[in-house]
Amino acid sequence: MLVATPLALATLPLMGFLYSVLTLSLLYVSTMAAALALLVIHALALRGLRLVEANAIETSTADTSSANSAEQLDDEALDEQDDASGFGIIEEPELDIDNLSEDIRGLVNMAAVVAGLVALYVIWSPILPAFRIFDSIHLWYQTLTLNGEDVRSPVTLGDLLMAVIYAIGFGVVVARLPSLMEIVLQKRFDVSAGSRYAVVVLTKYALVVIAILLVASTIGAQWSELQWLVAALSVGIGFGLQEIVANFISGLIILFEQPVRVGDIVTVGETEGVVTKIRIRATTIRTWDRRELLVPNKELITGRVLNWSLSDEISRIVVVVGVAYGSDVEKVQALIQEAAQENERVVDEPAPFVSFEGFGDNALTFLLRAYIGDLSYRLSTISDLHKAINQKFNEAGVVIAFPQRDLHLNTSEPLRVNIQDIRPENRTRDEDDGESR
Repeated sequence: MLVATPLALATLPLMGFLYSVLTLSLLYVSTMAAALALLVIHALALRGLRLVEANAIETSTADTSSANSAEQLDDEALDEQDDASGFGIIEEPELDIDNLSEDIRGLVNMAAVVAGLVALYVIWSPILPAFRIFDSIHLWYQTLTLNGEDVRSPVTLGDLLMAVIYAIGFGVVVARLPSLMEIVLQKRFDVSAGSRYAVVVLTKYALVVIAILLVASTIGAQWSELQWLVAALSVGIGFGLQEIVANFISGLIILFEQPVRVGDIVTVGETEGVVTKIRIRATTIRTWDRRELLVPNKELITGRVLNWSLSDEISRIVVVVGVAYGSDVEKVQALIQEAAQENERVVDEPAPFVSFEGFGDNALTFLLRAYIGDLSYRLSTISDLHKAINQKFNEAGVVIAFPQRDLHLNTSEPLRVNIQDIRPENRTRDEDDGESR
């Protein structure tokens, strides 16, 4: 086509269309220049995307290798220890680089197509008046107030086509733009997962509202015409959809105020888990059993919610130790305190504290109260403290108590004692001997 078009234009002057050839040649050159510029910009955008993707993968690989070299965790053992009394390994939600890159590529390609169509329209519109025929097809009329007078303005087929184009364009942007924002917010501004999620969701809401207003305005909808419909919908919402609206408003409050964020560890009622999603109606909490609980947003605003990681991830753990009666109390306290201080997960401030709680039925009870700086290692720290305390007690000769019972017999009258061999091969013989006697 690039070769055939100039050859076709070269034959037109022989037919007397010299001015037409000059005009079309200029438009042809402008089209080629626009196409070349668009291709270069598109290639640069994809190149930048590949560089960002490679950088993200390299950073993720380096972080994973560093974490693995620092400490090798036994996942199976931690999964067995996961229960309602503690937490397993809590990971910061990571970006899905592959999916995000695919979304961004789709956004770049869509932007290139739109830019190409706009460029073609701008360049060739002076000689394509046929497209203006859509403006002559009137679909309906709208009444506008100009200088105090009511004027009827037509809504044409061209307006309807533009509304469809706006809807499709905004649909693509709403579907693809959040992926680009995720990467920019994390890599350029180092925003946490919860804040990134809030910004992305609010941006999607804003884009949807803008799209609805733009499409409605294009096809001639006005507030004066919609206010009665809005009033009727408000009444219907007040009676039938009040819970849904309350959950939606509560979801907006959660996104703005952020009492609960994606990645937070929360306790709602009897359920503990990690917040994974905050939607329009409900928030998703993944429990330690890998089950997802849907909690209406209204309950998170009006009810009581325990957020373990809202402002500070330092958490207290309690270890109960029972030793046998007769043990050296001061020595036991020193050994437990030493075990806590030697653990690298236990923070120095607040300092660990060991208290002698009382005299139990079978043991002297001690409580170790210590603080850790990362909720991800709650269970593993408790397990390490148990092992360290047990080892120190064994080395020092301290006996860990176990349940004991004293049996008292009534000897005011003779006791009948029967000794019987319960082995199967001797049971029949003993019974025969008893009968013969």
